[in-house]
Amino acid sequence: MKVLVPNLGSTSLKYQLIDMRDERVLIRGRIERIGSAEAQIKHEHAVRGSLEQSLPMPNHRAAIQFLVDKLFRDVREQEDRPDLVAFKVVHAGPRFCGTFELNDEVIRAMERFVAAAPLHNPIYIEAIRIFQQLLPGIPLVGSFETGFHRTIPEAAYLYGVPYEWVQKYGVRKYGFHGASHRYVAGRVPELLGTDRENLRVISCHLGGSSSVCAIQGGSSVDTTMGFSPQSGLENAARCGDFDVFAFLYLVEEGKLTPQDIRDELVRRGGLLGISELSGDVRDLETAAQQGHAGAQRALGVFIYEVKKTIGAYAAVLGGLDALAFTGGIGENSWRTREQICAGLQFLGLVLDGEKNELAISRDDIISAGNSAVPILVISSNEELVVAREAVRIASQRQMGPRSGAKSPS
Repeated sequence: MKVLVPNLGSTSLKYQLIDMRDERVLIRGRIERIGSAEAQIKHEHAVRGSLEQSLPMPNHRAAIQFLVDKLFRDVREQEDRPDLVAFKVVHAGPRFCGTFELNDEVIRAMERFVAAAPLHNPIYIEAIRIFQQLLPGIPLVGSFETGFHRTIPEAAYLYGVPYEWVQKYGVRKYGFHGASHRYVAGRVPELLGTDRENLRVISCHLGGSSSVCAIQGGSSVDTTMGFSPQSGLENAARCGDFDVFAFLYLVEEGKLTPQDIRDELVRRGGLLGISELSGDVRDLETAAQQGHAGAQRALGVFIYEVKKTIGAYAAVLGGLDALAFTGGIGENSWRTREQICAGLQFLGLVLDGEKNELAISRDDIISAGNSAVPILVISSNEELVVAREAVRIASQRQMGPRSGAKSPS
């Protein structure tokens, strides 16, 4: 079975076509600067090479149409055509935590939770509907980011709110970055040459969007993100945890409207808001080294929150067997890893400085020889996790291209 995995951003579309017989990537590509007259396109075929070009790309429909053309019109080989489209979708509330065929019922649930995931759900809802129109007869499957965190116990997912809010409205902690943390949960024991049973791992997915997850025996037992992907650690431009009474104060005092606050917290909060410079850690590290006070302030908050969470999750797990870094920052910023690990020797974590600096975007163990607990850098493969989950569900439900389905004309 060949699975197409699109990954949507506000101005981007990345994709992989994976042959699940041997989990080989047949095609990968990205379209960036969607909405502009010069969108940047890179389309790579495992056999026929790559294509790079700039084209007008007014919206996501145009980008998806370009992709469909590449898969169905610009190729002759049937082997390059997907049997299934699998999405790394974000939020559809308590009923749809896991992997599901994307039908009208699931899409309606995603629509109900747009307020909780305003940067993610609208883009994916639109994309799903476009794929339905352009690829009739090909099943669409959604692997929700909340799915990996279904194993979190009640004590960890409840808020201090009336319990009827949980029952009536689904107000509880869900957790996100599930595909990334699931991959780490499987990859760490492989790298350590040990069984995952009872293995206690803290997974740090650090990037433009960041979260930390406590994993016991391959299952999530706690995570920093809660009801929405805006919560938890400070993200690039999203606020992270925020006292709801500060929100009420701003509204009741007439300082800002609810919509003003929503826009500020999801687009101008986080590291961008604290630094008043940028939400990109690469920019912040450069500026901090040059003495920029805002950049130093933002990095200090970020490092502190991750470090504090590692200590808390070691307590939750009753000890620690591995600490893993993944995500754009986790994989590429040796300075961030160094600062997070500094002072954590009491947990048995000792970083090897040289290994840490050399480990860039590849799976590696970067702890020192005398470290009681291994520290790892893992290049997460979320697309593969999503494809695996989609195939599992498709096999259970005997899903595949429906009879009479035709290639787009």
